[in-house]
Amino acid sequence: MNSAISIVYQHLVKELSSIHDEAEATSLATILMEDLLGVSKMTRLTRPNQVLTTDEQNRLNQALAQLLNNVPIQHIVGFAYFCGHPFKVTKDTLIPRPETEELVHLIANENQGKLSILDVGTGTGCIPISLALKMKEVQITSWDISLEALEIAKHNAQQLGAKVTFQQMDALDITSDNKFDVIVSNPPYIPNADKQEMHANVLDHEPGLALFVEDADPLVFYRKIAEFAQTNLNPNGKIYFEIHERFGTETKELLESLGYQKVIVLKDLNGKDRMIKAQR
Repeated sequence: MNSAISIVYQHLVKELSSIHDEAEATSLATILMEDLLGVSKMTRLTRPNQVLTTDEQNRLNQALAQLLNNVPIQHIVGFAYFCGHPFKVTKDTLIPRPETEELVHLIANENQGKLSILDVGTGTGCIPISLALKMKEVQITSWDISLEALEIAKHNAQQLGAKVTFQQMDALDITSDNKFDVIVSNPPYIPNADKQEMHANVLDHEPGLALFVEDADPLVFYRKIAEFAQTNLNPNGKIYFEIHERFGTETKELLESLGYQKVIVLKDLNGKDRMIKAQR
């Protein structure tokens, strides 16, 4: 095959269109060219006849085969962008989602000063690291049950120059006497019954530990964290959660039953119930 950039790009889009719509196929092809090979859109448009090396072609072919086998693009290039920063991702961490960026912006916009923040279930560390970069005076502690995830989060914090304290902790069995002004979590919230509706690139390549909960108790993490916050959130402190779009009302009722005030369910940019905030 002709190895000119323009021809290779068109080939990528055509192949990926066999399993994705045109917009997604174009987006994936662009990411491969830019993040895997370092070939920018400007280069592609201004030097369409530039020839790829044999090594570059081989890397693209391997990546294309992985994509066609439902491997997430973020695992192929090794990172995902979140709040404008690259975060290393592996099979041990969830891939950061754009919806979660909205939660970070909400917290940063509503809270200022020298605050103590706790993040529960950190994964890549995208939430606490992004908050640390946005809110310079805060002290942030971040927990995860997975040692593998914590290693990735520590790596990301170091690479991005963010000061976050990472600790291993089971969100369902919290043992801490520390007090916080803000507690945030994007916990597992997808019922096991929903697995059949999910794409293979999620089911086969992202940690179920960070995704799924038992059908009989889908709010278990919210309840455990909110109960902990009853005693470990400072007076007038705030709690923020990312939530399942179907469980906004139930999560609100749970927090109100535990005595929280000003409980508000917020929609994401797609109009889905995605966040909830409350005050002690």
